[in-house]
Amino acid sequence: MTLVIVIVYFIGYILALLGGFYTIFFIYKNRNIYITKLTYLLLISVVFTTAFIYFSLWFFSVVFYFSTLTNLILWKLSILAGFLSLLIIILIHAFLREYKKIPVFFLLYFACIFGLIIGSLLSSESILIKTANIEQGYQIIIDLNQITYVFHPITAFLISLLQISSNIYFLITALMIYQNARNKDKSKWLILNGVILFIPFLMYVLYSFSALNVFRELHILFLLFNYTTVLFMLIKKPELFLNQTNKIYHINIYHKSGVLLYTYKFVKMEDEIESAIWGNILIGLNHILSEFVDARDQIDILQTKNSDIVVEYNNDLGFAVLVITNKKNDILKKITEKFMKEFSEKYREELKEIQDLNKIINISEFNETNRLVESNFQLYLE
Repeated sequence: MTLVIVIVYFIGYILALLGGFYTIFFIYKNRNIYITKLTYLLLISVVFTTAFIYFSLWFFSVVFYFSTLTNLILWKLSILAGFLSLLIIILIHAFLREYKKIPVFFLLYFACIFGLIIGSLLSSESILIKTANIEQGYQIIIDLNQITYVFHPITAFLISLLQISSNIYFLITALMIYQNARNKDKSKWLILNGVILFIPFLMYVLYSFSALNVFRELHILFLLFNYTTVLFMLIKKPELFLNQTNKIYHINIYHKSGVLLYTYKFVKMEDEIESAIWGNILIGLNHILSEFVDARDQIDILQTKNSDIVVEYNNDLGFAVLVITNKKNDILKKITEKFMKEFSEKYREELKEIQDLNKIINISEFNETNRLVESNFQLYLE
């Protein structure tokens, strides 16, 4: 039976590496899907750290025997790699809630525990290795019970504290995202992922206190399952890894004469909020239109109590795009810039014809802008 487990480990490890390599290649090749460089780099980092570093160190420290010292070093490094991966996941969860908003308190808390764990691992008594019926020299371990890692109680406590705290953070963040998400069905997976991730965390905690290898093996098997589901979502549902709580209410395109060329409504808003937003737009519209005269120091955002009104200009063709959102961020800015470029290319001739402010504007010429909005802002459509 132990030989079967070793074979399963070999197969699982190879598949994990292949899956990780393919996913990293997919993310980089399709990095435009993830919109910002920071987003796709974080996703690549967590896949690389988990698959190529954590799984490799864990695999070689359990399935192979080099020497007592070498195996201990590999096992301790696997712990550090695993927690480095957790710190990256914490950042990803934070950005899913609000892009580029660092959870300073939680990050300092986890970094502090991580530092204590590093200090603990430097001690020769933090983790001991027990071997049974192993001759000196390099060899493959057929019976995985031949190697057992025994944790010092303080080291076990610190590791368990970080594991449990991380899982609690993931679940709390997932619930907060779900509460404010633009699409609750899509955000449910975060809660489910947090629940599933609790199982391998629990197995590791049990192993660190009991030194029973069955918990060690269950940890890696459940973690491989979770890892596989995340890779699947990264490839099939990449939009789930973008900011989940950012919403768009309206998109308006104004000609420099003040004529509304096009409008698109994303979600229904409360009347008083909508009235306040439109009031601010009307107040600021003259200022916005005046920016076409002087391209320096253009207004790029109008802030209200309940929303941000993002303004992007095209001075050459004489129009501005107003995106009314609950919060401006880099993801929305890049999407808006791409939309403006496509709008300019599609309607260049029509926009050139109405450069003369005395020219009658036929707004029906811009009706097909719906397609551009729905293709570029698909992330925000419910």
